[in-house]
Amino acid sequence: MPCDDTVELRPWSEGDFFVLERINAPEQMRHLGRPESEEQLRVRHARYLADATPGRTRMFTINCQGQACGSIGFWERVWLEQTVYETGWQVFTEFQGKGVAKAAAASLIAVLRAERVHRYLHAFPAPDNHASNAICRRLGFEHLGDLDFEYPKGHRMISSNWRLDLAG
Repeated sequence: MPCDDTVELRPWSEGDFFVLERINAPEQMRHLGRPESEEQLRVRHARYLADATPGRTRMFTINCQGQACGSIGFWERVWLEQTVYETGWQVFTEFQGKGVAKAAAASLIAVLRAERVHRYLHAFPAPDNHASNAICRRLGFEHLGDLDFEYPKGHRMISSNWRLDLAG
């Protein structure tokens, strides 16, 4: 059942550790290198809780029809000598293909446009992550080509470079 019209973003909370555990499965991480250890997940969870600053960095749990179904967030990064936002999302397998990630990304874009801090939002999905690349295309991101990218730290991968002008 589609749930794109019922998707809500809820600020990351202490009880959202299970979301990280769910999206850490090998099939969920196939475009992002490899699953993380329990300790790495705990460090990530603590960072999501500690670093929540509107206009700078925030993580959200994606809710669809009242239940958690993934995560999305944004954070600042310096890219080509300019401070921009980067975004990334993951949706539980059973919610994929139902418009959840696209609706969540559209909601996140609305948050960033309202905060009016940085002009550009970038996404760096793997070129073979067809679903995430399609979401970027449908939401009006401009494809700037593919590049060598480090994610997670210490792991090199090829990524598509998508940029959205938040002022547009």
